Amino acid sequence: MGARCLERGLVAWLTGLPGAGKTTIARLAAERLRGMGYRVEVLDGDWVRKTINPDAGYTREERLRHLRRVAWIARLLARNGVIVLCSFVSPYREARRMVREIVEEEVPFLEVYVKCPLEECIRRDPKGLYRKALRGEIKHFTGVSDPYEPPESPDLVLDTVAESPEESAEKLVRLILERLGEPAKEERGGA
Repeated sequence: MGARCLERGLVAWLTGLPGAGKTTIARLAAERLRGMGYRVEVLDGDWVRKTINPDAGYTREERLRHLRRVAWIARLLARNGVIVLCSFVSPYREARRMVREIVEEEVPFLEVYVKCPLEECIRRDPKGLYRKALRGEIKHFTGVSDPYEPPESPDLVLDTVAESPEESAEKLVRLILERLGEPAKEERGGA
């Protein structure tokens, strides 16, 4: 099967505590969608901070400025037929509202809450950041010294304690295809 060209794409914004599983789910969903022939980009918080926005800080104002930039990049990609999966802690409801407003002027937007209790994120601690934050070595760390405001009415909740990353990714793929009005098709090489 060749590439599936969408007139316009969509932005799925995965939000949740550090270590909740946002990037893992986004990458799995992207792989599945690419296998179906869609053009997909994953914008991950760590990658964007290293490449596009290396001067981004972690105060509330700096996070808002950083996420505004990401929203415009995601919107630009999506309006050109790309499915954009954004994996950002984006801890403040205000920031996610701003992102939604920017994106929805042109393309569909999905707020996806990657739900995981703080205690489990601390236990997982894939990058050792919680340990540093709990020792006071990292300022403005979401969940420790800075708040996380869970979405009040997300389009999708993915519970990464109750389901595997693959199950969460499959739920996300189904919702994306539904919102795009696309039929669920098998991956290339499928029956």
